[in-house]
Amino acid sequence: MIGKLTGRFEGSTTDGQLLIDVNGVGYVVRAPLLAIESLKAGRAEAVSLYIHTAVREDAIDLYGFTTEEELAFFKQLMSVSGIGPKTALGILNTSDVLSLKRTIAQGDSVALIKVFGVGKKSAERIVVELKDKMVIIGSSGSMGGESEVMEALMAMGYSMSEARAAIKTLPREGSVNEKVALALKNLVS
Repeated sequence: MIGKLTGRFEGSTTDGQLLIDVNGVGYVVRAPLLAIESLKAGRAEAVSLYIHTAVREDAIDLYGFTTEEELAFFKQLMSVSGIGPKTALGILNTSDVLSLKRTIAQGDSVALIKVFGVGKKSAERIVVELKDKMVIIGSSGSMGGESEVMEALMAMGYSMSEARAAIKTLPREGSVNEKVALALKNLVS
């Protein structure tokens, strides 16, 4: 499986996919529109994309994202029943990740209906299944690693309310790993 591609941006195909040259091998990668536009505008010498590989009976598709957060959100969307990679990418094409997370956290399924392939029931299913999993970083841009700590605790099976309660007692200083260890101590005791 391919996890990351680093190479040269060689343009896009006629159907809007990226072409990334990695040591003479051209990879066709589907990516969110924001990523495509930024790559076209910048024409950077080296491009790195985090990759999700979708294997089907008749094709192997690569989906590329400029940040690990985009990739993680893409995978969260695909965890919803009935949402595949093309639909998840369509959702990511409507807005940035932070805005989409806010939309879902607020329970706004109507905003998701504008995506091709997402009807009312699918949009409601996305909101119901992901609403409690949305960790939103404040407008300052960083919470001192709190979002990562919260995501780690929720991945371990703790609810969002348990994770929030554990995070409130954490010091502002320290690495994410140290904060997770302290939060676990608080949750266990």
